[in-house]
Amino acid sequence: MPRRRHRYQVINIGWQELTRIFGCIIYIEIKDGKIWIERDGTEIGVANELVEAGVPKQDIVLAFKAPYKRKFTEFAAN
Repeated sequence: MPRRRHRYQVINIGWQELTRIFGCIIYIEIKDGKIWIERDGTEIGVANELVEAGVPKQDIVLAFKAPYKRKFTEFAAN
């Protein structure tokens, strides 16, 4: 049986004219039953989309913010 790591990412890869494009747009990990958003390069915000889909804010950690700043958001601190 394959090992599950609960890590998900969306990347942008390809060519734009003569320039090679490669970058991570979204990176999420599921840890201890919470959704840790490590990278969110979207305009709308993955956290907002998750809340709209019914995920409670206390189950979402904005890991791209410094740990001391997370307590000032409406999402989980860790």
